Amino acid sequence: MWSASPGHCWRLDLLLAGKTVQIGPRRHKCLSRAGAAGTMRGMGATPIPSLRFEKEAWNAGATWVAGVDEVGVGPLAGPVAAGVVALPAGRRFRWYAQVRDSKVLPERTRDELSQKIRESVPFAIGWASVEEIDRIGILPSRRLCMLRAFEALGVKPDAVISDALDLPLPNVRPVIDGDALSVAVAAASIVAKVARDALMQELCGQYPGYNLCRNKGYPTPEHKRLLQERGPSPIHRRSYAPVAQFAFRW
Repeated sequence: MWSASPGHCWRLDLLLAGKTVQIGPRRHKCLSRAGAAGTMRGMGATPIPSLRFEKEAWNAGATWVAGVDEVGVGPLAGPVAAGVVALPAGRRFRWYAQVRDSKVLPERTRDELSQKIRESVPFAIGWASVEEIDRIGILPSRRLCMLRAFEALGVKPDAVISDALDLPLPNVRPVIDGDALSVAVAAASIVAKVARDALMQELCGQYPGYNLCRNKGYPTPEHKRLLQERGPSPIHRRSYAPVAQFAFRW
């Protein structure tokens, strides 16, 4: 399905420079998302996702091409979530030109795009709980929530584009900074971000005192101060150093 060998990643900065460079499985582990994103900031450009990878799969015979991305890796509280969105061959939607990496979109724009995506194509959200994150670690939890999202998806994709993470699924292409390069992955990042933010709003009411409505569990200075003052709630990740270092009695 893909012209790249399985397990290869693609670098954002080189792709935008018009160069196609495959990064082998051993090497791409050393290439961080922050490094590629930092390269783009240095170039003064905000990348616009395209259908480059999706078209390659469609041209090879795929009917459904799925993009998958996770959100909530860095927070000190709450679950990690993954979104998966499946794009059909032979169809185009106006929002294809509007999606971006969810992190660079205003909240209102994310909400509007999420609604459009959910109304027009198959999608699903998968979750990994705080307990699972603490028990198995964040990397396995990222894969776990992604696989759960695929289990809930209403169609079986013929090809998958992931945001840098390899998965035990057929025809997966990991793309570094995929949420900035691929329409499908950007769409997945949007629906996942909106879903997780909505859950954190609910948890804010259940666990007041940490301002989760505003920080969504991320380690802001205010959140860390409140955590130190109050101690962790049941939804704080005790395996994360900023939580564990307070040396509370669990």
